[in-house]
Amino acid sequence: MSDNYSADQIQILEGLEAVRKRPGMYIGSTSSKGLHHLVYEIVDNSVDEALAGYCSVINVTVNKDNSITVIDNGRGIPVDIQEKAGRPAVEVVFTILHAGGKFGGGGYKVSGGLHGVGASVVNALSEWLEVIVYKDGKEYKQRYERGKVVSNLEVVGETEKQGTKVTFKPDTLIFEDTVYDFEILKERLRETAFLTKNLRIVLVDDRGEKPVEKIFHYEGGIKEYVQYLNRPHDVLYPEIIYCEGVKDNVYVEVALQHNNSYTESCYSFVNNIITPEGGTHLIGFRNALTKTFNDYARKNKLLKENEPNLSGEDIREGLTTIISIKVEEPQFEGQTKQKLGNSEARGAVDNIVSERLMVFLEQNPNVGKIIAEKAVLAQRARDAARKARDLTRRKTALETMSLPGKLADCSDKDPANCEIYIVEGDSAGGSAKTARSRATQAILPLRGKILNVEKSRLDKILVNNEIKAMITAFGTGIHEEFDISKLRYHKIIIMTDADVDGAHIATLLLTFLYRFMPDLIREGYVYLAQPPLYKVEKNKKVWYAYDDTELNNILTEIGRDQNNRIQRYKGLGEMDPEQLWETTMDPDRRILLKVTMDDAKMAALNDTFNVLMGDKVEPRREFIETHAKYVRNLDI
Repeated sequence: MSDNYSADQIQILEGLEAVRKRPGMYIGSTSSKGLHHLVYEIVDNSVDEALAGYCSVINVTVNKDNSITVIDNGRGIPVDIQEKAGRPAVEVVFTILHAGGKFGGGGYKVSGGLHGVGASVVNALSEWLEVIVYKDGKEYKQRYERGKVVSNLEVVGETEKQGTKVTFKPDTLIFEDTVYDFEILKERLRETAFLTKNLRIVLVDDRGEKPVEKIFHYEGGIKEYVQYLNRPHDVLYPEIIYCEGVKDNVYVEVALQHNNSYTESCYSFVNNIITPEGGTHLIGFRNALTKTFNDYARKNKLLKENEPNLSGEDIREGLTTIISIKVEEPQFEGQTKQKLGNSEARGAVDNIVSERLMVFLEQNPNVGKIIAEKAVLAQRARDAARKARDLTRRKTALETMSLPGKLADCSDKDPANCEIYIVEGDSAGGSAKTARSRATQAILPLRGKILNVEKSRLDKILVNNEIKAMITAFGTGIHEEFDISKLRYHKIIIMTDADVDGAHIATLLLTFLYRFMPDLIREGYVYLAQPPLYKVEKNKKVWYAYDDTELNNILTEIGRDQNNRIQRYKGLGEMDPEQLWETTMDPDRRILLKVTMDDAKMAALNDTFNVLMGDKVEPRREFIETHAKYVRNLDI
């Protein structure tokens, strides 16, 4: 790779006309997701410098006015004249779409930025952007407004620094909201630091009275990532299995470790970009793991001769894995670029993991034995689960009596018109059955708290009455048999009390849906009902408040005096059917929260469920303390 990163290595592919007209085409949306994407684009450019070996520190600051500053200590964007454009290379990078050092010009060997849209799109969607380049003893500066150059590149001083500083303010004409969420940035930057060992990322929020600073720096890279993801669980062995190597120009890094849970957590990345749908690198890993472990187990008599081979699913029960590969030209399948297609990645990962894993197991026979014992138990549980699953499958139309007895179904048979309320407790269930619109609203009451699926094997889960009732009522099946076209209701509404117990039940239900039927969440069929917290009566008039702020507003409006009767609802069972309909079930008046899921944040989402539902108290306490400010109603 050449250290001489100059203007000739910047290639121009096309102009920058349509970005402001159709921003969604370039950054996905103009919602919060698109807003945060702008930061990742600039940070990814700095990360590419780190991957190339030139940058060790990236500073990201959210300024008081919600503008963002990203500073790195890389080589600095080239400032010499780019021949084809006749303008300084840095200006080309910020004003021409798909211009950069990543399109075969020799600037970068591997790059994550190619997956994205580049600095020019950030510039086009910003009210203003300033770039300062520290290079060859000089400090260069240029300013743009809404993508257009407002000052030529000029030398503004001398410096010993090296690198690039970009400050931009998202355009209020483009984005629905321009306020950055520190938590979202924190999750993404932590992930980036884990994937780039030794890179130090400093995130600062300057908007409060005191600046908030988070530093991410992991010398162990993805080994520390696995350790971090496993913190809610007890690990089965202290070592993290680490496989690293290069084959066919593919750099492969894999870290894995089993914990005592029953779910697999596997995240795959290409050039630091998450691939939620996996691809060839994931297939290569799974092949290697299954084959190598079975070979080892047979050779060392951990499996008896008459016993069948362990399936990949058995071996991966409770396994946390990070697969990170670097390739020069990643080929992604589909529009969303969520699945890797490079055929050489499959062979490279398979080869390196097989080789390194076999060496590790031979050097650590105790670990091999522990994994084998867990996998054999998983195999037995899977056979038991298969039998249990047969009992929960939806029967044919002739056997509709198989619907759960406690389900009060609706009469309309068009799923698009139908909704099902999952209600906590028989008394609330009784009220809901009386209150509902019988044509379109079905009610399924649950008795008590459902099973925590994070702490149970599949065979136990599938014989649980509450879970069986839900699977049968929804009609889709679960896991590999899941078929969304058989969904009987297009709104699945979780309706629990507005207290801590209710929140816990809702979280247990969401955990079950996320683990067994994630597409219901992904496709937007799952909702949380929002029952009111207070009922206010005055002079025979009634108001309902859904939180303390709303209660204060109502009291301010009607006057605070002894004629006010304020009732704090402890549970849904306290409401009569009429009140329940009026406040929580009437489609014209109710408030529903749609549960959504972003595939790009799968690791963070998975980690949240692990922390909330796992065995360890400490990570859960930390999570609750960190997020307490976002909680609207908390009963202690």
